[in-house]
Amino acid sequence: MAIKTVVEHLGVAEAKASLSQLIDRVARGERFVINRRGRPVLGLVPPAEASLANASPAGLASIVGALADWDALSEVVDEIYAARLNAQDRPVPDLG
Repeated sequence: MAIKTVVEHLGVAEAKASLSQLIDRVARGERFVINRRGRPVLGLVPPAEASLANASPAGLASIVGALADWDALSEVVDEIYAARLNAQDRPVPDLG
């Protein structure tokens, strides 16, 4: 099955105003990404492609990208380490 790779990006307001036409175009095989405030939030694709997208990765592959959008992750990890080192209720384990 050949899948088209050209994707048109639209804003939410534009997509809302032309939803009927978008549905017709998707039925003919076109693909769209709806953006909110410049970030993609929705994909409009033909049903055959949507069923491919529903296939969930298994094992460790299922967490790929899970933390990619967490901009403050390194700061949070640093805070956790600092809190554990400064904790009075338990000793720091010797990992060496």
